[in-house]
Amino acid sequence: MNRALAMSVVLTAAVVVYLVLLAGRAVALLGMGEPVPVLLGAGVLLLPLLGIWVLLSTWRSGLSVARLTRELEAEGGLPDVSGLPRMPSGRVDRAAADEWFAERKAEVDANPDDWRAWYRLAHAYDIAGDRRRARDTMRKAIQLSR
Repeated sequence: MNRALAMSVVLTAAVVVYLVLLAGRAVALLGMGEPVPVLLGAGVLLLPLLGIWVLLSTWRSGLSVARLTRELEAEGGLPDVSGLPRMPSGRVDRAAADEWFAERKAEVDANPDDWRAWYRLAHAYDIAGDRRRARDTMRKAIQLSR
């Protein structure tokens, strides 16, 4: 098991323990029988349900990205940014990231139905520091791969 997967499992287990404890508090409030604690318990019970939904959707997305990564790796098409210049912090130089991004964007424009191009564009957003667009673009890659 790789390190990222192991850490994901540990963090998921911690969140599940927290959600179980939170659900226990909700049930205790519901069991009090008085209107205010019952309403509060019902509200608190929604939090573990929301947490379970977030956990499941996050794992589903992560497994989908891992599947695409394995496919691209087998094809030799994983994005390679090892040759890009880096700042002292280790992040890719902004000008180099912008240029690399422009190349990936042109690739998507030329092949809008290719999930591989969208995957590489998501990676370009990531190295440029735009995590929200990276996630949205990776969702598009996952959707196209199906």
